[in-house]
Amino acid sequence: MLDIVCIGGANIDVFVDTENRLFQEEKKGHIHVPFGSKVLIKKMRFDTGGGGSNTAVAFSRFGLRTCFIGNVGDDENSRQILDALRKEKIDISMAVKRGRSGYSVILDAFGHERTILVFKGSNNDLKYSDLNMKKIKNNKPKFFYFGTMLGTAYKTQEKLAAFARKNKIKVALNASTYLAAKGPSFVSKLMKNVDVLILNREEAKLLTKQTITSKQMIKLHKLGPKIVCITEGPKGAYCSNGFELYFVKAAKKKIKETTGAGDAFASGFVTGLIKNNPVEYCLQLGQAEAESVITHLGAKEKLLKWREITNKIKKKPSNIIKKNL
Repeated sequence: MLDIVCIGGANIDVFVDTENRLFQEEKKGHIHVPFGSKVLIKKMRFDTGGGGSNTAVAFSRFGLRTCFIGNVGDDENSRQILDALRKEKIDISMAVKRGRSGYSVILDAFGHERTILVFKGSNNDLKYSDLNMKKIKNNKPKFFYFGTMLGTAYKTQEKLAAFARKNKIKVALNASTYLAAKGPSFVSKLMKNVDVLILNREEAKLLTKQTITSKQMIKLHKLGPKIVCITEGPKGAYCSNGFELYFVKAAKKKIKETTGAGDAFASGFVTGLIKNNPVEYCLQLGQAEAESVITHLGAKEKLLKWREITNKIKKKPSNIIKKNL
């Protein structure tokens, strides 16, 4: 029996810190890298990452029976990825080993500001025929969690979402910029079978062409999801059930690095739903998990256990603002 199956990317993350002005800001939101120079790296750290991998670890630490499905490649990196998941007591029996592993280089010269270079490898090559659907059905998961995937893997998620609807399995989707930029018509087939949609402000704007939160929520609900969360980084996060709009304000934290914050929020929020908590508490769980991750280097470094996060909220609960949508 399983609580959740994570279908998404897994890769090696390399954190590179030059501790100098390698990245020169030309104007807000844009950088340039000087050519013709050799820059020394001060610190370098290797870890595993990817939306499917990060959330699988988070769910498992929360005590959920968790399975990871994804194409991790078939090389030395894939062994490191699978060993890390196995160590966290995650079922990897349905992981696919074919092709090359994904790889991300996180260039982190200004503390929490970072640029990520991503090589997807074989992450997006996951085929529906790769999946043991009989085994999935027999394990009766409560939720599928989808990290954003493209190409063949996206089509696989479309089929899995339809399977989930027929078998009364709920689906949560964390939509990235890559997917949101493709627009509502591209995602409509998948979205009609999604129960929980989680994305950030930029992604919501790309998908809806709206800037006002309530209007974004209304448009996103029309695509199919019953629950929608929109995160706003250091400001906090919004959630809507189609009738009410909730907001949790972020606590002031000294940010070390933001990689994995979205995955952390999503895992906290969805775990709350699986454990039958009200939306307000799920929102606190997501925010608390994200705030824990951003105070450390790496997407998995400070993912909390269930007792840790519930004690944290009990000691200092967040104020939830609620109004009609």
